[in-house]
Amino acid sequence: LHDVHERIPPILGVWFAKEVEKYQLFFLEDLFSPEDNEYFKMVRNQTSTPIAMGELYSSPHEIIPMLKDRLIDFIRIHISDIGGISPAKKIAAMGEIMGVRTAWHGPGDTSPVGHAANLALDLSCYNFGIQEYSIFGENTKEVFPGCPEVKKGMMWPNDKPGLGIDIDEKLAEKFPLKEREYGGAWDTVRRADGSMVKP
Repeated sequence: LHDVHERIPPILGVWFAKEVEKYQLFFLEDLFSPEDNEYFKMVRNQTSTPIAMGELYSSPHEIIPMLKDRLIDFIRIHISDIGGISPAKKIAAMGEIMGVRTAWHGPGDTSPVGHAANLALDLSCYNFGIQEYSIFGENTKEVFPGCPEVKKGMMWPNDKPGLGIDIDEKLAEKFPLKEREYGGAWDTVRRADGSMVKP
């Protein structure tokens, strides 16, 4: 796996996808920003490097052309950004028809509820591929009883109904939100002339 985070110019992304083909990556992630989706056609025509895309999509309509045209190999959307479990399930079903596997976005800032939702989708999709997951600390596990557990490299659900997770709101009050620099966002990357660089 390698995540580009849309940080290189599109034409360089096309070159890079060809260059890493010899390393047989599981997938190359977020090669382009959503507004540069047209470049995926160039990548698909020039390399067999598997491509994952979607964590910046905010609507199911953004990924449908990518699936229909078979431009990606892994669905990498953040399910809360595209409307939740129901739209994600429909997208996964469309991916299954097109031979595209799931790899739901699950970084460290995804809540235990989000990870439980990802796991529910993983268990219900025939085209499951891989799942990103963050290990939770003891405080988080106490506030969110029923967190999915990771054992021997695999995420396991519990035997409770639904997503199997709860929120202890009283206990959560003991852990107030701490303000982070830039609101927790990535730093702005600037060129020597001061202009901003994506993302």
